[in-house]
Amino acid sequence: MKRITHRSGLSVLETVVWIGMFAMAMAAVASALLAFYRTSSFAMQEAGAVTAAQHGIDTMTRVIREAAFASNGAYPVVSLAANDVVFYADVDSDSAIERVHYYVQGTNLYEGILNPTGDPPVYTGTEVATVIAQDVRNISQSLNAFTYYDASGVAITNYANVSAVRFVTANIAVDSDTNRPPTAVTIRSSAAMRNLVGR
Repeated sequence: MKRITHRSGLSVLETVVWIGMFAMAMAAVASALLAFYRTSSFAMQEAGAVTAAQHGIDTMTRVIREAAFASNGAYPVVSLAANDVVFYADVDSDSAIERVHYYVQGTNLYEGILNPTGDPPVYTGTEVATVIAQDVRNISQSLNAFTYYDASGVAITNYANVSAVRFVTANIAVDSDTNRPPTAVTIRSSAAMRNLVGR
């Protein structure tokens, strides 16, 4: 009688097949993790851009509410434009009223501040500009950053009529990557110029 022996273990072919299947499974897992990381990284980047822009716009609307006559007695509103507004307000709670300039340039929303100098005070020199929102897409989307209204709530289309402004709305489109969905998020805020109400 012949004795039959059974060898345990894997043949070379079985080992190669097992390693190949394991490698494919690991590649699929790595690919899924990479896709998840890219998606969540973009979502976090987009959320960060929107949050930073919201903070900048909140600051801007608080300052617009405080528009006041300049330290030299000049009227509170200096100039208006679709993406640019200049007015006077106290931004740092000191005794002087600063000249404030908000404007969209490229993909940034800027705040420019010019302090008065001398006695009597004059507003000369170069304003100090800081970026208060990035990834702004107003220019590329042809979206006006500012809309102005008179005391009756009628939109002002004649930007030379600075004495009529009582209310300002800001619409800022933010998108950290225009090549990826979703489309730009539009942040809207508004402010009444409290020192001009009733004038």
